[in-house]
Parts: sequence; C-alpha cells; structure tokens
Amino acid sequence: MSALIIQKLSEIKIKNINSIFYNPTYEDLLKEETLESLEGYEKSYKTNFNCQNVYTGKFTGRSPKDKYIAQDEQTINTLWWNTKEYPNDNKPISQKIWDNLRQITERQLSNKKIYVLDMFCGANIETRLSIRFVTEVAWQAHFVKNMFIEPSKDELENFRPDFHVLNSSKATNKNWQNDGLNSENYVAFNFSEKMQIIGGSWYGGEMKKGIFALMNYILPQKKIASMHCSANSDLNGKNSTIYFGLSGTGKTTLSNDPNRYLVGDDEHGWDSNGIFNFEGGCYAKTSKLTSKSEPMIFDAIKENALLENVKLLEGNHINFDDTSLTENGRVSYPISHIEKRIKNKSVADHPSNIIFLSADATGVLPPISCLSYEQAIYYYLSGYTSKAIGTEIGLTETQATFSSCFGSAFLTLHPVKYAEVLENKIIEHKPKIYLINTGWNGRKERLDLGKTRNIISLINFGKIQDKNFFEVPYFNLKIPNSLLKEDTDFYNPIRSFKDDKSWRVNALDLTKKFNHNFEKFKLIKSDLINRYNAFGPKI
Repeated sequence: MSALIIQKLSEIKIKNINSIFYNPTYEDLLKEETLESLEGYEKSYKTNFNCQNVYTGKFTGRSPKDKYIAQDEQTINTLWWNTKEYPNDNKPISQKIWDNLRQITERQLSNKKIYVLDMFCGANIETRLSIRFVTEVAWQAHFVKNMFIEPSKDELENFRPDFHVLNSSKATNKNWQNDGLNSENYVAFNFSEKMQIIGGSWYGGEMKKGIFALMNYILPQKKIASMHCSANSDLNGKNSTIYFGLSGTGKTTLSNDPNRYLVGDDEHGWDSNGIFNFEGGCYAKTSKLTSKSEPMIFDAIKENALLENVKLLEGNHINFDDTSLTENGRVSYPISHIEKRIKNKSVADHPSNIIFLSADATGVLPPISCLSYEQAIYYYLSGYTSKAIGTEIGLTETQATFSSCFGSAFLTLHPVKYAEVLENKIIEHKPKIYLINTGWNGRKERLDLGKTRNIISLINFGKIQDKNFFEVPYFNLKIPNSLLKEDTDFYNPIRSFKDDKSWRVNALDLTKKFNHNFEKFKLIKSDLINRYNAFGPKI
C-alpha cells in the first residue's frame, strides 16, 4: 500500500519520499512524536494524564488574515468573496500566487519522512468526503487521527481521495509582500484542484476548520444544511438537540450532558434523514477545566488524547488554571473517549430543539428566550456573540461581534444560502427554538454554568411548555413566565443592572448594532432578507 501511496503523491509533486507512515497506529505516532532528534514544536511531551501535550508557538488559534482561496471560473460566481462592503475571510488569490504557494508546500514535503492519513469527513456515507492528509510532523498526524473518521480496512483498500490537505507548517512564503499577502504564513484553498495547503502555522485547528469550510461549500448546494453546531440526543438518536455557537459559547460543554448521548461537539450536517456528525473526534477548550465543572471532557483526557498549549509543571503535571500560554488551550480526542455517545453511527433524528448560544458581553440578553421560527432566521443570520480570547491570533480581550450563521469565518457561500437551507428544514420539521445567553449579566458577572445546564435540561426534557411570557423591550424576546416566577433576578436581565435606565441604555446601543449589522444583507436582492428584517430588535 505504501508504494501505491508514494506513487499517488508523486502525481501531486511530492517526490523522493524517504519513508512513509501510512495511517499509522497511535503506538507508531507516539514513538515518532517523542523522538530525541525532534526540535522545537515538532515534539510532544508526556503528561500525568497518560497523554501527550504539544506547543504551537504564536499560532495558538486560527489565522484568518492569512486565509486565501484561489479564484477561478468555478469559484468566481459561487464563493462569498471578501469585499469592502461586506468583509470576510475569503480573500481571493490568483492562480499564479496559488501555484507559488503550492510549490513551496510541495518542496517542503518532498525528500522527507512523511505521515499520510486517509480519513472520512461526514458520518453519512452518501455525502461523506474522502480526505488525504499529508504532513511531516507526527503529532499533526495524531491530531488528524483523533479528529476525523477512520475508514475500515476494506474501505482503505478502495480509498480514492476527494480532497488533499498538505500541511507544511515549517515552510513560509518569503515573497509574501510581492504577492500582496498578509504575511509569510498561508492557509490557502483551491476548490478546483481540490486541495488545502498550510504554511507557517502549527495550529492543528487549521486542518479541522479547513475541511469544515469545504463541507460548507459543497453541502448547501445540495440543499443539505452545513452547521457550526454540537448535537446530542437520547440513547436511540431521537429527541435530538443542536447547539449553534462560536468557540467559547458552550457548544462542547453543554452538549456533553451526562443525561444525554453525544452526536458530535462542533460540526454537523442536516439532510433528509436527520443530522450527522462531520467528525470522529472532539476538540475541547481546557481553560480552567476541572473534573467537577466538565466531567465528561475531563475524563476523556487519557491515552491517545492530544493536548495543545497547556502549561506543564514539574513532573509533567498539567495545570489547566495557568492560561499564560493562551486562553485557547485545547485537547483533541477520539469520540470513543466519550462513553455516553451515539455509538458506531454519529447520526440522529431530525432535531426536536435548536439552541442558539450567544455569549452576550453586554448583559442585555436573557439567559433564555423562546424564538419564533422567523426570529430564529434573523438571529441565525446575525450570529451575535462575543469572541473568546485566544481563538484568533491577536485577540486579547472579549469582543462583541456578529458572526453570520454562528460561524462566518468558515462560510464559503453567502450566509443567505445557509439561511435558506435552514429555513426549509425548520418549516418542514418544526423544532422548538431558543436563544441562550451563556455570557454575562448587567453586573459583568459570568452567568452561572449550573443554571445554564438546568435550562438546557428543561428544554431537552420538554418541560418548557409556557403559553405566557415576559417580553423583553426592543428585542421582543420571550422569557417563560414559569422560570421568572422561580428566579426573577436571574432570568430577567433588567434586574441585573443598577436600574431600568441602565439596561435600556445598553439595550438601545445593542439594538443599533443589530440593525447596523443587518444592513449589509440588504446589499443583495433576497426575498429572505426582506421577509426576516422585521423580526430583529427595533427602536
């Protein structure tokens, strides 16, 4: 098999391979990533959790300013390109610049010992993608093995890659200024050549999110929802709930529920059969992690898990409280490390509930709001939240933001395309929809995680059946009266400010931000935008 893989790699100009590890075992990878000859960020380090820890230098999060997509006949009229009026991360590059970056990557990976993993993205056999990952760094192969779906022996025999990911993290583009790029580092895509290349960045998440961007390009054009969400269900894959949200809003934390079964923690599709996980693993934040706060994640950190940028103390002891390296410390682990999961399938029925997680930094939004489906489309397009520290290069403080579809950094089509697909799914299957604030109150206190978990439990067990609500001014968000009677001070956000006027000042400011953000959607002619503009906050 290795000889065949070497031949296939030569066809994409990775040549003179010294040796190859093809779909290596965890035992093989552990030996390779701890070799004494390794230097710098190539090496992994043993921890007291019986798993390894790696460091990624300054790249402790994605680098969106270094993301590029080759513009050609296929993509010029389909992709959601970065523009002055509607800035995003899909910056176009010419075929000439792409060829230059690809040659840098090919040279870096040639004449080397390399690691090749053939993996699937997507638990649905009908729509999954076959991805070939190539890297010269063993722990990056370990990351891929944790995060994607491993083919069976029979599937490997007939494996034909739909897409290549070439990770040359040691390589940089010295002519970046002449190419008009942001820096010497690059994360570039060519959808016609079916390839992602990485240079300069050591962050494992660039491979994971790169494939998510690819799924976001392919699936909506087939009328399949591609979603930045986690999901769980009952034991039989019924009564499922999906949780939309950016990093730091609680997707992984809240979907890892001891009373539920995990479908996946970050990326899913929704087709005519139900929802399905894209991945074969989880990628959880470790900041302040304890066995009490998040027992399922904590217990998943064991042999074969891979920690990133977590501080090691004397004796190889992990210190999750020390975030001096980054607030975005992470752990990847195969989903099999979660005992309470949908086993062998990672699929579930059409969702009974949809939850939008928003870490509101202003304290204006309630801990729970019941949304109409019209409001749901508006808030989905808006994607209001706060970016968490460390999830992107240069982000050093919590920052309120609007991220379309709760993941605009990963969208390759216009947000309206995703909203249209989701609208059709909601109308057909009629899930209940909620907006959950996992952020702060008016006193700038982080909302209690235990109380948020209780809200999620009430939703999942169908115990919110209210017909009477308190309606929040400006936003027309409905708070269930049954919850207000239990704890008015917690559920009514106005009560957390020093007085009503203070809440209204902040609410008015946030309303203006919502309205200003939504103006950009009016730049395109869309019946959907015209229909749902009326369902947002109003002054």
